[in-house]
Amino acid sequence: MFKKTLVCLLSLLAAASFAAVDVNTAKVADLDSVKGIGPGTSAKILEARKNSPFKSWDDLVQRVPGIGDKRAAKLSSEGLTVNGDAFKPGMKSVAEKRVIDKKAAATTK
Repeated sequence: MFKKTLVCLLSLLAAASFAAVDVNTAKVADLDSVKGIGPGTSAKILEARKNSPFKSWDDLVQRVPGIGDKRAAKLSSEGLTVNGDAFKPGMKSVAEKRVIDKKAAATTK
């Protein structure tokens, strides 16, 4: 009986440690609990979030200095989400989208 109780408690603890942290609702301690986010990055995230919540991962990458597509993918794998969504590796980077938008604008002229 003791072993079953211990296993259940350890399972719950493990599940809680991998719980997703949403960037729009997280407090400093929540952000700092994500591997790869320290006090500097959490401060940048909270400062950028003061203006408005992040709409998507692209929005986060654009507004928070020091977070690019590679780092976003790593943070997502550590449990960070934006509006409950994980970073999708197939997503076009912000830079790629700008190039595509410029090409589209040039062809419509």
